[in-house]
Amino acid sequence: MESIISYFVGKTTEPESKIEFWKNPERSGWLMKQGEFIKTWRRRWFVLKQGRIFWFKEPQLTPFSKSRGVIPVSSCLTVKGAEDVLNKQFAFELSTNRDTMYFIADTDKEKEDWINAIGRSIVRHSKSVTDDEVLDYDSKQSGGTGRE
Repeated sequence: MESIISYFVGKTTEPESKIEFWKNPERSGWLMKQGEFIKTWRRRWFVLKQGRIFWFKEPQLTPFSKSRGVIPVSSCLTVKGAEDVLNKQFAFELSTNRDTMYFIADTDKEKEDWINAIGRSIVRHSKSVTDDEVLDYDSKQSGGTGRE
């Protein structure tokens, strides 16, 4: 089975160099993820920006930083908690039609914040969603107008 990482890396419609991942990300922070080949848990700096989830070894990012991988959220189907699946606290999963990738946050709040940010990004970058549906999703999540 082809892994989610090898499926996505290098197969984005917008080159990585055109996304300024080092400036004003929608979300960024430390998460644990499993290695692609050796399934040990590794701490990586993640950045969500413009429909892409990038990860790096270090949080100090510049225009010359090279990501260790990237996932286009438009290819993601679901993001949800996965403590029961992994038997690990603060775990969540990101699924596509091909594979599922697991992450572990440092706290429950961090886990929920990542799930919500990725969920909003999935809706926002879905090819079958209208602008009105994005606003509707955002307002349901925040309890506001969707324009905060």
